[in-house]
Amino acid sequence: MQKHLTLIQIHDKNFIPFIDKPQIQNKICEIGRELSNNYQGHELVFISILNGSFMFASDLMKQITIPCEISFVKVKSYQGTSSTERVDELIGLNTNIEKKSVVILEDIVDTGITMNKVYSYLNSFNPSSLKICSLLFKPEAFKGKHKPDFVGFTIPNKFVVGFGLDYNEKGRNLEDIYQLKE
Repeated sequence: MQKHLTLIQIHDKNFIPFIDKPQIQNKICEIGRELSNNYQGHELVFISILNGSFMFASDLMKQITIPCEISFVKVKSYQGTSSTERVDELIGLNTNIEKKSVVILEDIVDTGITMNKVYSYLNSFNPSSLKICSLLFKPEAFKGKHKPDFVGFTIPNKFVVGFGLDYNEKGRNLEDIYQLKE
């Protein structure tokens, strides 16, 4: 039985349904199959970008059918509903990725500024390959150097919350993704 999505309020903003849980889970299964096929026989390490990608990373790991590792880095670049265009590294890498195949897991790539910093940082550890997997991608907002190699959903340049994505730290726990009502 599928529940009906409704308008929700977080802080001072209203959000409308955008991508529901079944769509998200179907897409994560597809990405899991693709990554498992592409990295068969590789020494694979996933690097999840906290806080936003924790739900995506958790559900994706359940779909990976090959041996792998996962580690986490934490960065912050959002204030309210817009990017600060500044990235602060908060927690660094604690896993050896030298000469390993690395896939960065991100909840959303919009401007690409966060990804530029993370990509450069991880690349300095000499992985054998470095790819980006993002649940959501906003091509209209993108100004970065490194587009995602694996994308769940390409979305318009609208602010979204849910499934790990937040508005001032609220809304991450929602199982569906909601879009700001304008």
